[in-house]
Amino acid sequence: MNPNPRYLVIGAGLAGLSAARILREAGFSVTVVDKSRGVGGRMSTRRSDGWVCDHGAQYFTARDAGFRAEVARWQKAGAAALWSPRLVVMDSEGVRAAGERTERFVGVPRMTAPARLLAEGLPVRSGVTVTGLRREGAGWRVVCAEQGELDETFDGVVLAVPAPQAVPLLAPVSPKLATAASRARMEGCWSVMLRFDQALGLPFDAAFVNDGPLRWVARNSGKPGREGQESWLLHASAAWSEANLEADADTVAQALIDAFIALGGELPQSWSAHRWRYAITESAVDGGCLWCPEQGLGLCGDWLNGGRVEGAWLSGRALGREMVRSFQALAR
Repeated sequence: MNPNPRYLVIGAGLAGLSAARILREAGFSVTVVDKSRGVGGRMSTRRSDGWVCDHGAQYFTARDAGFRAEVARWQKAGAAALWSPRLVVMDSEGVRAAGERTERFVGVPRMTAPARLLAEGLPVRSGVTVTGLRREGAGWRVVCAEQGELDETFDGVVLAVPAPQAVPLLAPVSPKLATAASRARMEGCWSVMLRFDQALGLPFDAAFVNDGPLRWVARNSGKPGREGQESWLLHASAAWSEANLEADADTVAQALIDAFIALGGELPQSWSAHRWRYAITESAVDGGCLWCPEQGLGLCGDWLNGGRVEGAWLSGRALGREMVRSFQALAR
């Protein structure tokens, strides 16, 4: 057993970063890689020409005591704030106030801010697309699309990626974990960002939509700490997104913008569309995380723990703690 283990975390979303922090705090060597240009995963923001828009996770709630304490830390650091929009529900019966008292939080000044705070002090390599894992002796070698096999050998690997992306990596090396990941079904979501030269005079800031192609609309520029031009975010429903997953962006944007106009919105000055192929967890795998100590392979992510931002954070921490306990038990 290596007395100074090296771990690789694949995925720099909230689950991967929270697992990496636990491992780092325990004194282990940790490297985080992600195929994207930055951290945050689906806590993502698009920026262009004087406007910004969160086009992935729109907000997060905090029910677990540990996560509430973490959110308070984010707030104190200026990376998160309470968001209290004029929230309505729209369906065939009309428009009504949401009538709930759920506390909703957002990253400040963008949804990526909490992830960036978690990533401080961690070695994170962006633009690394892992395509394969190979066992070498008691460790793991990792192959990526951009540069082939990485130089390092790792004692353990954490896969903090959507279940459908984990399955092909695990299938050749851990059929057991691959089978577990294959049980989770993740659905897609089309996201359309709208920019306006002037503020819209709509009587709401966000809406749950229960009819038509939309499921959520929100005035992004009305969230705490946002700057720039008026921007709105449209999320399509899971059913509509799945049915139109391979449609071109122009067709998708036209359909969602038409639906927004039908709700009282206006034609935007510009728009941008993004397809989240794996966005919504329809059925999670129980347990919060999966750790195979004899192989040194672990899985974490929101798909293992309820599909929310809070679930991702809790899943990563649970896996990190399980890995630390496993190492300490072997060291006795």
